[in-house]
Amino acid sequence: MTDTQTPAQASADIASVSLAQPPQDIAEELGRSFAEYGFAVVRDHGIPQELIERAEQTSKAFFALPEDVKRSYKLEGAGGARGYTPFGTEKAKDAEVFDLKEFWHVGRELPEGHALAEFMAPNVWPAEIPEFEETFSALYQAFEATGLRVLEAIALHLELPQDFFASTVKDGNSVMRLLHYPPLGPDAPEGAIRAAAHGDINTITLLLGAEEAGLQLLTKSGEWHPVYAEEGSIVINVGDMLERLTAGVLRSTTHRVVNPKGAGAKRSRYSMPFFLHFRPDYVIDPLESCTSKDGAAPQEPISSHDFLQQRLREINLA
Repeated sequence: MTDTQTPAQASADIASVSLAQPPQDIAEELGRSFAEYGFAVVRDHGIPQELIERAEQTSKAFFALPEDVKRSYKLEGAGGARGYTPFGTEKAKDAEVFDLKEFWHVGRELPEGHALAEFMAPNVWPAEIPEFEETFSALYQAFEATGLRVLEAIALHLELPQDFFASTVKDGNSVMRLLHYPPLGPDAPEGAIRAAAHGDINTITLLLGAEEAGLQLLTKSGEWHPVYAEEGSIVINVGDMLERLTAGVLRSTTHRVVNPKGAGAKRSRYSMPFFLHFRPDYVIDPLESCTSKDGAAPQEPISSHDFLQQRLREINLA
């Protein structure tokens, strides 16, 4: 963002729509934005502000715990899918240094005997914060409901039945991440930033906490473009799975979180992305309606689970 641009001007071309409208009224605008930028912003998303504020405070309380307490919730061999992932662990694909962040993952819990239970481990909950489980279980469900509404609009844009995605994500391996970017320290590796350039693995991502400057996307012309979210809104971006399903018609855009300067470098940044996933057994087979379009890039079918595992290995989490 230049010194003369307001945040709204900086993101003027990225769609900002109200989810209070019917999906057919926002499908075209969301689709345009996802095709061009891979990003959009939604307002009136239905997640109660009280729940968001409670979740923010609860997240901060966890990350303020002593290091040894937090590390006691790191699950070895779990690929970071549940519990705590310490600072200095995750690296973006092809990055040489780790991201300057720590995080906690909450996933879906399925009953014993469920056909997909083998793909989803039980959650762990920090005993030191009694309200943690109730707060983030509620937020997980709220994120999922909002994500389904966005997917309805995407389906209509793709000229599919409005409920097309409902069965593809039912009992999906969706993950909610609580993110903490600590204040920048003098001993950070050279070239390290809060989140290096990367694309998301999943279907769509819903992000709370993008009001603070730092999130940027890479445009088709190769320029970094700031993404601004109005207070109370959610940033949505397309993930690699949806890009693959649509043969590139909808873009999974490379994005990053850059380091702040001045006073911002001395304080923490917190955010909460929800990575909405297809079911593990859903086969991502590019849609014929998309592969027939000019510039489409169809690829071989692959199960959602196999695709996820492949990508987790690339970012040092499996």
